[in-house]
Amino acid sequence: MDELMVKISSKQFKAGEKLPSENELANQYRVPRMTVRAALTKLEERGHIFSKQGKGRFLKEESIQIQLHLTGKVSFTEKMEQAGYDLETRLAGCEKIGYDERIYRLLECDPADDVYRVSRIRFIDRQPIAIHNSYVSEKMFPDIATEGPGIRSMFAYYRRHGHTEFAGSKTFLSVAFPTSAEQQLLQCKSMVPLLMVENDCIDEATGKVLEHSKILYRSDKFKYDITMD
Repeated sequence: MDELMVKISSKQFKAGEKLPSENELANQYRVPRMTVRAALTKLEERGHIFSKQGKGRFLKEESIQIQLHLTGKVSFTEKMEQAGYDLETRLAGCEKIGYDERIYRLLECDPADDVYRVSRIRFIDRQPIAIHNSYVSEKMFPDIATEGPGIRSMFAYYRRHGHTEFAGSKTFLSVAFPTSAEQQLLQCKSMVPLLMVENDCIDEATGKVLEHSKILYRSDKFKYDITMD
């Protein structure tokens, strides 16, 4: 598997090219066919190759490379539109969450308060690339339960409620692997790493936290620009 990854990284295989068969690789590396199949399965789970029934395995087309400034002052929608990308946003859900000590503390909520998660899926060129989860308190936005299902851009929603200038808090990055539900939403395999970005959106005028966000980005769909403004 490591040797095949070196060949993929060094572009010895071209995008869309058919890989050697299991038998050919077994003979080349002098290993059992099951060993080859296990290596190819892992490469497919990690999103490097794909299979066609009865035709073999092929190297995936090169991913869309997108520069993304991980700052909290401009919305994702605005960033993508400014860059000229064909962006589509679909609501994945708006639901009240159970008590989460960290999220409640960040939103300055009491355990008795209600907090909602507004989830959207981002598509570029009709390919799912990210899941945006925004945690918003009903105390700050009393109508979030009814207005949440209509939200496509959180920044636009905040502006409609009188918040016009935004600041971001510290941004935390970590790596996660998708749950079965996230695999379906992002159309990816279980071993495709996701980059999780967590931060807060703050009303610059009042210093109040408007939302805590957790964003899951497909690692094979972005080139990350984390330059701070």
